[in-house]
Amino acid sequence: MSLPDGTRAELIDGELLMSPSPRTKHQDAVLNLASHLREYVRGRVVGRVFVAPLDVHLPSGDIVEPDILFVSTANQAIVQDWVRGSPDLMVEVLSPEGVERDRIVKRDLYARNGVREYWIVDADARAVEVFTLRAGRYEPNGYFKSNDVLLSPSLAEFKLPVAQIFAEYPAEPGR
Repeated sequence: MSLPDGTRAELIDGELLMSPSPRTKHQDAVLNLASHLREYVRGRVVGRVFVAPLDVHLPSGDIVEPDILFVSTANQAIVQDWVRGSPDLMVEVLSPEGVERDRIVKRDLYARNGVREYWIVDADARAVEVFTLRAGRYEPNGYFKSNDVLLSPSLAEFKLPVAQIFAEYPAEPGR
């Protein structure tokens, strides 16, 4: 089966899953977080950061398009025409249509494929959940809210005030 260029689709557990184009709130969060990650990575020459759309061909045969991914220098052999293997870090920014897919299906898929760290960014809650792979399963490694500083077990010295991910969002009462 062939899809038109630009079609957002993933192949997970043999099922072709289509996604609508992301909304502005989603894209603001992706761009802000990816920019900070890229700045961190470039300053330390520790790997590369990519954003969707980019196919990641996992060892299981599944093909996904995470919103953001990081591949360490030690893992650069997987960076080819697409990424062919398991990145060190995958990030998904939740969208209304993909909450279950990102929180359950992709979390399990990424763990099975050896992705060392997984972040779920919740734009509505203005928060980031960090999961670390241990013994083939993800364990929570932090829930960072808007007034917290995001830390990464895989990226030494990476520190980002979570509020900067959501900088373009209008102020909401009580936040």
